[in-house]
Amino acid sequence: MGSVAMKTVKLDTPIGKSVILIGERLENLKQYLPVSRPIIITDTNVQKHWGHHFPPGAVITIDTGEKIKTLDTVRILYDKLLELDADRGSFVVGIGGGIVCDIAGFVASTYMRGIRFGFVSTTLLSQVDASVGGKNGVNFGGYKNIVGIFSQPDFVICDQNLLQTLA
Repeated sequence: MGSVAMKTVKLDTPIGKSVILIGERLENLKQYLPVSRPIIITDTNVQKHWGHHFPPGAVITIDTGEKIKTLDTVRILYDKLLELDADRGSFVVGIGGGIVCDIAGFVASTYMRGIRFGFVSTTLLSQVDASVGGKNGVNFGGYKNIVGIFSQPDFVICDQNLLQTLA
């Protein structure tokens, strides 16, 4: 894919501020992080294709598909955050599509009553919907996104180069 000039969109909403960085690159993620070692939540596909571009930090990899968008996965992520001694100063980065962004945003927004987070969106639908607007949730009892919270990410990086590896 050709290079895209970066465009910055600033959101100032009743639930918080967020910056959408359209055309930014995953390789530049580090400059947007408020900590030197973030906690990255990603899925197995993104880890396989793009993990070598992740900044230094702990990486928690989850499976793929709607089946994992549950409170069971959230519980596993809470356990991992506790193992990593994550605290109010920690920063979570969800690197993936809509499912990863929904789960990572929900976990960050509810762990310790909320820690800061950002996204690197890797799918087209996530870049235009799931990662923006502060919607974070999981499925429960057969209902899609029935458990959730509105909480804005600090930033969303929309790197069009990441769309190359979509099946």
